[in-house]
Amino acid sequence: MKILRILCIALSLLAFNLQFAQEEDTQDALSLDAGTIDSQFEFIYTKSGNYRADGKRYEVVRTISLDKLKSNVIDTLNVFNKKIDELNATISGHETTITGLNKKLAETTNNLAAVTEEKDSMSFLGMLVSKITYNTILWSIIAGLLALTLFFMFKFRRSNVLTQEAKTNLSELESEYEDHRRRALEREQKISRQLQDEINKYKKAK
Repeated sequence: MKILRILCIALSLLAFNLQFAQEEDTQDALSLDAGTIDSQFEFIYTKSGNYRADGKRYEVVRTISLDKLKSNVIDTLNVFNKKIDELNATISGHETTITGLNKKLAETTNNLAAVTEEKDSMSFLGMLVSKITYNTILWSIIAGLLALTLFFMFKFRRSNVLTQEAKTNLSELESEYEDHRRRALEREQKISRQLQDEINKYKKAK
């Protein structure tokens, strides 16, 4: 009989320790130093205490935790804003380069049109060359400029995609923050309703 009683006590202690360890692991997974803004809000909720005063229930949060959460949100927004500014500056630079290349391409094309009307032999860099050779050189330059234009257009489009992704990420972050704020408000309203119900019950009991 004693052995059975000892075995029951041991099993109860083991089950309690396993449940306590699972709760500790869940809390350890949350932190203000890592993870998403969502998980950091959950950390605040799990670490907050509560007390009752004047028949009302209050949640107590450490000021240092709120300051850390605020700093993390501001840092995240600043990173996205900085990235957007960098991408906008890159796009502006590419646009200027493409405009310059297009201007050079137009000038070269105009020069080529004028040259095709001249004689078969012409002077190029102080040397007489055939029209075919001259045209070959000019078309090579044009091909190079076109290749550069296409390259910078590709870079421009890629930068634009990155900008859109950054804006999307920022929008998702703002949406996530608003969702958390809404859920926190719903929790407060739920607690307020429960408190009002308790007050009503107390009044009826009196």
